[in-house]
Amino acid sequence: MSPSAVLEREHQELDARLEAFLNGLIGGRVDADGLNAALEGLRRHIYLEERILFPPIRHAGMAIPVAVMMTEHGEIWRTMDALAALVVNGDTERMGAICRLLLDQLAVHNSKEEQVIYRAADTGLEPDQAAALTDFIETGLMPDCWECREAR
Repeated sequence: MSPSAVLEREHQELDARLEAFLNGLIGGRVDADGLNAALEGLRRHIYLEERILFPPIRHAGMAIPVAVMMTEHGEIWRTMDALAALVVNGDTERMGAICRLLLDQLAVHNSKEEQVIYRAADTGLEPDQAAALTDFIETGLMPDCWECREAR
């Protein structure tokens, strides 16, 4: 599979997990474990992009689009933090609102990322870079305590 196909599939899987959490909330169920798994997966996806995908894309002339994606990652990361904090206190109404906000942010972000960055990955990554990306998706672990630079 191409890098874009692999990355887009991960977008779809993460969105589906968040939508399942939101649907559970609507039904009166707070699946904290499901949400935590979704947020962990999204954080790992951001790590993958920022540490493996973006550097070669940035150096191939895509510095401005990568900067935009990283700024949006910071916004998404802060929304994830807010959502995770709400699970602790059980405020389901606010959880629903923040989860919808996160899904909206992801819809806008993913659309741009898939059209610009992922297409550049298909044509601009060297074979070893594409293999590193695929390998990480299959088996890679995000380092403990890593945080998106723009989330600070």
